[in-house]
Amino acid sequence: MTARRCDIAILGGGLAGGLIALALARHRPDLSLLLVEQDETLGGNHVWSFFGTDVGKAGRDLLAPIVAAAWRGYEVRFPAHERELGTSYYAMTSRRFDAALRAALPADAILTGARVLAASARNAALGDGTRIEARAVIDARGIRNLGHLTGGWQKFVGQHLKLAAPHGMDRPIVMDATVPQLDGFRFVYVLPFAEDEVFVEDTYYSDSPTIDAATLAGRIADYARVRGWRVEQVLSEEHGVLPVVAGGDFDAFWRSTGKDMARAGTRAGLFHAVTSYSVPDAVRFALALVRQADCGGEQLARFSEDYARTHWRRGHFLRQLTAMLFGAAVPMERYRVLERFYRLDEGLIERFYAGRSTARDKLRVLAGRPPVPVTRAIGVLTGLGARPQPLTLAGMRSR
Repeated sequence: MTARRCDIAILGGGLAGGLIALALARHRPDLSLLLVEQDETLGGNHVWSFFGTDVGKAGRDLLAPIVAAAWRGYEVRFPAHERELGTSYYAMTSRRFDAALRAALPADAILTGARVLAASARNAALGDGTRIEARAVIDARGIRNLGHLTGGWQKFVGQHLKLAAPHGMDRPIVMDATVPQLDGFRFVYVLPFAEDEVFVEDTYYSDSPTIDAATLAGRIADYARVRGWRVEQVLSEEHGVLPVVAGGDFDAFWRSTGKDMARAGTRAGLFHAVTSYSVPDAVRFALALVRQADCGGEQLARFSEDYARTHWRRGHFLRQLTAMLFGAAVPMERYRVLERFYRLDEGLIERFYAGRSTARDKLRVLAGRPPVPVTRAIGVLTGLGARPQPLTLAGMRSR
């Protein structure tokens, strides 16, 4: 049996685990790290995005090596409303993520192709017989045991397309809901990476986690044809199914994700309840954990639980909105909720995506006649309406 010793072992080389490793390497170079990932590359196969207002300067500095493209604004499109917004927008790729981690960490601090069999606050056992002994172990291997949460699903297929001619776009379309509404609320997301390259993602807010990747890829091809783009090559493709959370039992969720050990990322429930995005929370947690880095495994476990509980408590309003979207809106009319939302103040929209809505923001979002049946809306807000369904799909991926 081989033994590996370090100060902090991070299980999972995805977004949350990788950002913790980057933050520790930058702010606590005195600590020895071991980043363990079951795949051969770090970060999987993803395009992540965030608004410039999602994170502060320290967060933007942490993310800078991963950013592949940036824009000064973005637009949204709905059947009865189009708008350009001036908030800066950034996209990151798995390739840059992997390269940034390998540049920041010593080669022996990264262990890929390693499957974790068991873990505790200070130890982990790997499939090849390696035993890790650390002052603290952090589990960032992604969400699991969703049955204690309720809500719906965000599912998507995204393709990076090489075009035969320039597309003419100068900013992303974060939400194009002018497409046919199928399987719940559907929109297309477009990032212009180069003058003849675009990332196009077909996304659904659905009651079902079932995803037909081939069908969605066909709809991406249809979207490109409608835009007048001739696709020369699909450079890459990703797909995923993410939980959109309306409620649940946080205590049961926490107990089900591990015993007395630190957790991070979606495994700790650290993601936006409506959008499923996890970049802002992953950044904040990584920077907060840096200040706790001298803790042992048990202390760091308590810190992560307290942090996750606070996040859950502050997310009550967002879970209400998810419940409204899935419990009050007719599936093919869900786009109207977002269409109305995007008529509100730009600062309010920025704070919503950052997960930092003020009390006044919340009142403005809920004020007026909602674009859903009033009786259903009242039922959701009072808790007397239909209850959201349990989330029972395992193996979710963070975006």
